[in-house]
Amino acid sequence: MSNTTLKGLLPLIVLILGILSAWWLVSSRTAPDRVQRPPLGPLVEVMPARIADVPVVINGHGEVVPRVAVDVVPQVAGQVVKVHPSLVAGGFFRAGDALVVIDPRDYELALERAQASVARAQVSLQREQAEAVVAREEWDELHPGEEAPGLVVREPQIRQAEAELAAANADLAGARLNLERTHVSLPFDGVVVSESVDVGQFVGSANRLARVYGTDFVDVRVPLESRELAWFDVPSRDGGTAPRAEVSVTFGGRRSTWEGRVTRMEAQVDQASRMVHVVVEVADPYDTAENSLALLPGTFVDVRISGRTLEGVVPVPRFAVHDGSQVWVFDDGKLAVRQVEVLRSDRQETLVSDGIDEGELVIVSSLDAVTDGMAVRNAADQEDFTVEASSSDPPQVSAVLGSECSPPANAIDPTATRASGLQGA
Repeated sequence: MSNTTLKGLLPLIVLILGILSAWWLVSSRTAPDRVQRPPLGPLVEVMPARIADVPVVINGHGEVVPRVAVDVVPQVAGQVVKVHPSLVAGGFFRAGDALVVIDPRDYELALERAQASVARAQVSLQREQAEAVVAREEWDELHPGEEAPGLVVREPQIRQAEAELAAANADLAGARLNLERTHVSLPFDGVVVSESVDVGQFVGSANRLARVYGTDFVDVRVPLESRELAWFDVPSRDGGTAPRAEVSVTFGGRRSTWEGRVTRMEAQVDQASRMVHVVVEVADPYDTAENSLALLPGTFVDVRISGRTLEGVVPVPRFAVHDGSQVWVFDDGKLAVRQVEVLRSDRQETLVSDGIDEGELVIVSSLDAVTDGMAVRNAADQEDFTVEASSSDPPQVSAVLGSECSPPANAIDPTATRASGLQGA
């Protein structure tokens, strides 16, 4: 056979040998053992149900308002001769401090005139009484044993003198009171909100000199839905225990808290919002010993009212309750839909009074489609597993339940290979 013929048959021989080799490899390969994997349900997070006695907390928001708000108005007119140093916006004063002093000289003169009038009335009464004694003696000499008429013994004149003395004493008391009123003061500790008076100013009995708030207490008006009133007792007209409340607010990133008490409920429902306002009383709001700032009127605050304690309930997260009264329970690899009785629900937590037993696993995961009895897996019970193939199998595959599969560290990235080939080309 010539070299030319051999070269022509060589590709054909190589092709035939390749086909035979491929056929032999395929026919002699052993099939891998098949592993039957059970159907896997979705992974779920669970929490054990715990029966407990849970104190109810009613959360709300409210505005701080002053308990005592007074306009300082003088009761007498005159020129201001002295102003208290604390009579400025934000200044504090004590009960009885003279905030404003009005020129007292006119009222001192009026007091002296009133004292003189009392003295005249006393002298007039004494004179009438003495004349009455003389008149009675004369009557007895002229008419022994007979009762003297009242006009003879000057009884009307004595009563008139007594009335004049009483009027003079009343004028004296009024003059003394007006003199005291030249020192304008208040019967409570307070803080000045605004003022509009200065030394030398003439003020009348209708001029407002300042606006002040009492510092002993402030009130917090908290609007609540009427159904929330069932969880705590509001003191009534006949008294009762005032529930404790916590008032808090954040100033500059720092949380400040005050203790308060629910003291009353306002007399009507808000016509616009249909909410009921309860009033929380906070004592010593301007005391900065515990908090760096005072609880000022006008502040919008958070309020937590301590209500009754509910006994024998199961607290679950609010998002674990579906359709208002359904809870999903993990029952031996199955999802069971339970109808429960919800006693109370707020923004974070729902209290279930019936339908869940102690120790049952409540599913707290969110699932798109749910059927009663569907297969689910408890995420806390799952472990990593590895499926190993025989030596004749393709490269080993590892799978981790509940997480994404990642290629081995020494695997070849096909995208990187293609990129290298393009660069080489």
